[in-house]
Amino acid sequence: MKKSRKYFQNVVITTVVAWLVLFVFMPNLMIIGTSFLTRDDTHLVKMVFSFDNYTRLFDPLYAEVLLHSLNMAIIATLCCLVIGYPFAFILARLPEKVRPLLLFLLIVPFWTNSLIRIYGLKLFLSTRGYLNEVLLWIGIIDKPLRIMYTPEAVILGLIYILLPFMVMPLYSSIEKLDKSVLEAARDLGANKFQTFIRIIIPLTMPGIVAGSLLVMLPSLGLFYVSDLLGGAKNLLIGNVIKSQFLNIRDWPFGAATSICLTLVMGILLYIYYRVGKLMNKKVELE
Repeated sequence: MKKSRKYFQNVVITTVVAWLVLFVFMPNLMIIGTSFLTRDDTHLVKMVFSFDNYTRLFDPLYAEVLLHSLNMAIIATLCCLVIGYPFAFILARLPEKVRPLLLFLLIVPFWTNSLIRIYGLKLFLSTRGYLNEVLLWIGIIDKPLRIMYTPEAVILGLIYILLPFMVMPLYSSIEKLDKSVLEAARDLGANKFQTFIRIIIPLTMPGIVAGSLLVMLPSLGLFYVSDLLGGAKNLLIGNVIKSQFLNIRDWPFGAATSICLTLVMGILLYIYYRVGKLMNKKVELE
């Protein structure tokens, strides 16, 4: 029995490792190698080693796209945090019988492809869409608002797609709050605002950081959101990578750009690791 169990464990581990090597490690290794090669019009890639693909990233055009992507990702993350924190807080304070239903409703949109949902949002925000029709019918506006193909439309699309990724970590952190700590704060004379700022936010900081990363990292690469809602003037770094691979056929530069995006994500994950470590030390000291 023990031998068969050990054999099964070895098979599972070997299968997982082989899968990771074939479909994660090797493709990433190929991308890294391609980023140091040269573009060729005939064979896509020429075996000539060069750093030009990385030096091109410092071109003002691509640097501006990267900064624009970071700006929109940060704004979308902050908006998701402002919307998601109160929702997660209220959800965690509701009776246990109601929570599963609301969590189910939060997860239901994931059953539909995000691309289809963006098309639905596009119809909703268009000049002749439902939003403008309702606002005109109420009398708030005299003529339709132009929302499509603006940075605001891209940010709305990112919020629409990624908000659940903010709510779930926040809900997990808020649900684990020790009620006795909150009661002790009230007994010591702290009002609700002081309790929220000095106790609740520090204790839920891991959820805040985790949710922010889960929103910010995908925001940099969701190129179809920018394509459908933002137009040509509101590009994300993911649009540049997609264009280099599929349209311009400059695979080495596309690979270098994707490596740059990976490094940015790695830096953000390292920040998350350091923040989590500092928070754990703070909790231990207290």
